[in-house]
Amino acid sequence: MQVGTRGSRLAMVQTKNIITSLKDITDEEIDIKIIKTTGDKIKDSQLYNIDVKGVFTKELDKAVLEEEVDFAVHSLKDLPSELTDNLEIIAVPTRESPYDVLISPYKWDEMPEGAALGTSSLRREAFCRYHHKNVDIQPIRGNIDTRIKKVENGEYQATLMAEAGIKRLGLTRHIQERFPLDYIIPAAGQGALAVVSRDDNNKKQILQALNHKNSYQEVMAEKKVLEELGVGCQWPLGVCARSNGDKLELHAILLTKEGELLSQHKMKGSISQAEDIGLEVARRMMEDC
Repeated sequence: MQVGTRGSRLAMVQTKNIITSLKDITDEEIDIKIIKTTGDKIKDSQLYNIDVKGVFTKELDKAVLEEEVDFAVHSLKDLPSELTDNLEIIAVPTRESPYDVLISPYKWDEMPEGAALGTSSLRREAFCRYHHKNVDIQPIRGNIDTRIKKVENGEYQATLMAEAGIKRLGLTRHIQERFPLDYIIPAAGQGALAVVSRDDNNKKQILQALNHKNSYQEVMAEKKVLEELGVGCQWPLGVCARSNGDKLELHAILLTKEGELLSQHKMKGSISQAEDIGLEVARRMMEDC
């Protein structure tokens, strides 16, 4: 089998983790094919200014559809809300932390006024404004290591990042603080991986063995909110589902770019009704807007 992935250090670590898991399931050799995406090529723009659906996934999708690779491994939050025809999320392995974290020499409540905070996420920028943080928000690009170094060398006083990637790269020593899920609500799918393949792939049964049921249901609820609202990274939407046994709770919040609250809803229910919960929350949010 052949797997397609982006070439970043994080993408490679994630893909190798999937391959390690597959070795417990199948004796097939699995080769990695690195594919450069549009998002990898654009270095000088904030992500929400790039008007391309699937900015980090489109080229990988093409390789899967044309059977250059058997499947692709994505950070789930990079996926567009609707996949290209004939593609399917075959599996969502056990989810890593969905939390956002602070990388800074300062505690969040001790951040100096006007401190340079680097982020290219409109959601994180809006949450800073929502919580009335008097910081100078500036764009920052680069991989995880690069962004951490930019804070360490004083180019920025702080940045906000997903804890999952930092944990996967073994860089947790750089984390100053982890934000509660109801303080900075993550992006849909944050912390989860998606194994994507053609829906007619004869390796589906092998790949499906990677699926973690509760993680899958959580992200399907979150993606349903995204899909129904029709917003991507151009809108500050935080949405997070957490499962506990056979129960699921979904929390979603939509802000303006200036950090004003447009809508916020929480809903609990059976994990088997995950997508229905996402649909109902999205409908309530649309009524608010």
